[in-house]
Amino acid sequence: MSAIAAIPILPYSCIVGQEQIKLALEIAYVAPQRLGGVLISGQRGTGKSTAVRAFAQMVYGQLPVTLPINATEDRVVGGWKIDALMRSESKWQPGLLEEANDRLLYVDEVNLLDDHIVNIILDVTSTGVLVVQRDGQNKQPQKVAFTLVGTMNPEEGGLRPQLLDRFGLMVSVAAETDVAKRLAILQNVLAFDQAVSALGQVGTSDWLARARQQDQEKFERLKQAKEKLNLVEVSPEILGLCIKLSGEFQAEGNRGDYVLAMAAKARAALEGVSQVTRSHLKAVAPLALQHRRPQMAQSSQEVWNDRDRETLDQLLGSE
Repeated sequence: MSAIAAIPILPYSCIVGQEQIKLALEIAYVAPQRLGGVLISGQRGTGKSTAVRAFAQMVYGQLPVTLPINATEDRVVGGWKIDALMRSESKWQPGLLEEANDRLLYVDEVNLLDDHIVNIILDVTSTGVLVVQRDGQNKQPQKVAFTLVGTMNPEEGGLRPQLLDRFGLMVSVAAETDVAKRLAILQNVLAFDQAVSALGQVGTSDWLARARQQDQEKFERLKQAKEKLNLVEVSPEILGLCIKLSGEFQAEGNRGDYVLAMAAKARAALEGVSQVTRSHLKAVAPLALQHRRPQMAQSSQEVWNDRDRETLDQLLGSE
């Protein structure tokens, strides 16, 4: 990882709470192939964008490539320069998907983006191949690999079920209500503001230096987990449970089975173990299954509730 730029973004290791967001982002990094990215849904002011940018800065040393709501297909996939075509020349203009190669592509308010554009992005995410056929010319298929993260406020509208299903993981975020945790969040943000101010005034901050060291250590653990992912074994029993869970929670289609198994593998790799267990399935089941249920078609604000947690306990055992 390159040196973290001096950009005033709260370091990832200093984020208080948001454990589900962190887990989803880390799983998507460890097992990026064919998971389809992460969708984070929650009200304004719940720290969705902060978490995504902090993660990208920790892992890639820079902020994510960000796709604007009004992005055109040319801007997303790239295209041939029109002025060059008029001179019978072929000059390629890379799009945001190529710019995001080996990095993180961030789509804020993804629910407000044109469905056609979302479809294109998800296709490339799942296949790892960018194919462009436009302006009367075909571009050689190109391998493109990036971690896709979309955020949305469900109060502003949802995604079509077909698009929801193609996001590998989904996190539902709510504002923190516990007073002690809200206090910890506030104190943490104020400490960060003070550290940034000190950095600007005297050029150094012990608080930021410690946080960046913690980020570096966290990143090293993530790299190790990614390298060991293929060594993690999934037993026939666990695979059977993946299918059983999908059926019990009425996940539509077969995609949830695969995502559940891969997410559980990534969770095991993050823990440094070589065998997926029921506890790993239990940890990732809400992320992999909640948005594939019929309820999401009626309400984009449906979340994993107490009844779902009880069902999960019955199927996998309570801890």
